Amino acid sequence: MRGAHILLGLLVAWAVPLGYPVIIVVDETLERRKGKQLKAKGRYRDAVRSTQGKVVKYYGLKWICLMVLAPSERADDAAGRRHKTTVRWTVQAVKQVSRWLEAMAFTVVGDGAYACVALAHACSANRATLVSRLRLDARLFGFPETPPPGRRGRKPKKGARLPRLKTWLNQPGEPWREAEVAWYGGERQAVRRLSGVALWHTPGKDPIRLRWVLVVDPTGGTRPQAFFATDTGLTPERIVEVFVLRWSVAVTCEESRRHLGVETQRQWSDLAIARTTPALIGLFSLACLMASRLVENGTLPVRQAAWYPKADATFSDVLAFVRRAIWAKKYFVNSESGAKRLELSPRDCEALLNQIAATA
Repeated sequence: MRGAHILLGLLVAWAVPLGYPVIIVVDETLERRKGKQLKAKGRYRDAVRSTQGKVVKYYGLKWICLMVLAPSERADDAAGRRHKTTVRWTVQAVKQVSRWLEAMAFTVVGDGAYACVALAHACSANRATLVSRLRLDARLFGFPETPPPGRRGRKPKKGARLPRLKTWLNQPGEPWREAEVAWYGGERQAVRRLSGVALWHTPGKDPIRLRWVLVVDPTGGTRPQAFFATDTGLTPERIVEVFVLRWSVAVTCEESRRHLGVETQRQWSDLAIARTTPALIGLFSLACLMASRLVENGTLPVRQAAWYPKADATFSDVLAFVRRAIWAKKYFVNSESGAKRLELSPRDCEALLNQIAATA
């Protein structure tokens, strides 16, 4: 917990002076592992291997990236613990981040699994804005009318029920607007959008104010989608662009599997499982922070290959750059700049050869 607090402070200290808002993306990732000793495992949908037409399920550990291990309901029942859903874990994480950031506002971004009135209320109560996907049949209401003076009884919390968003797709006369937004893959996408402010209600919960955005692809390449933000001051285009940012979490998890050894660890104890994966994914952020510091007065070298030309740096370039800087500082400190001979002790030489052999 203390390490997570320090890492968040380092990331905020790097982002805020550069003018970046504090946006925290929450998502789930599956650590594919089997074994009777894994008490927290369950059988979950594998988002990487699944498609719109086929759902692939696999045994493993479900992590909620901020990074919280979410035991399966079966594992909690076996341990005699009260089961926490993904949303309840996220509410707890939002409260913890709010305490760490003190008076700073931040944004929480999640996919449709986090489109929940309870989570929206928790974000609003902790200086956070929730941005997520909205169902096309969500229960949206207008604002209540002011009751006449002297009227007794409880004041209404919501007004009349609004039409479902999907019914507005083919209605003529709606104020649709053409817009261009930042899309997946760093591209710009032309869309038609319709937006409004309403109250979102779930039975048993107080309604919450939000701005909804209905987005249609004019080319028909993607299905109509709806998004929302609990901060009604955000523009519709900004809401869509903030939601698109969540795709970077999937890339981070995949890069962590490929370069940092996630899913290759073989420990079985509960404490080791709960510590290792968050530490490995936290290493992803540390490597990026170190590279950012190292290139303040220079450029990050991009490694090229004849069969794989690329213009932008990837995480493998970042990792190689940071690793090289650490080795140069550790092993070549006794060598003068510009000297023809590099002096290494036998111990340093052995350590360097072992590390090169292990990472080659």
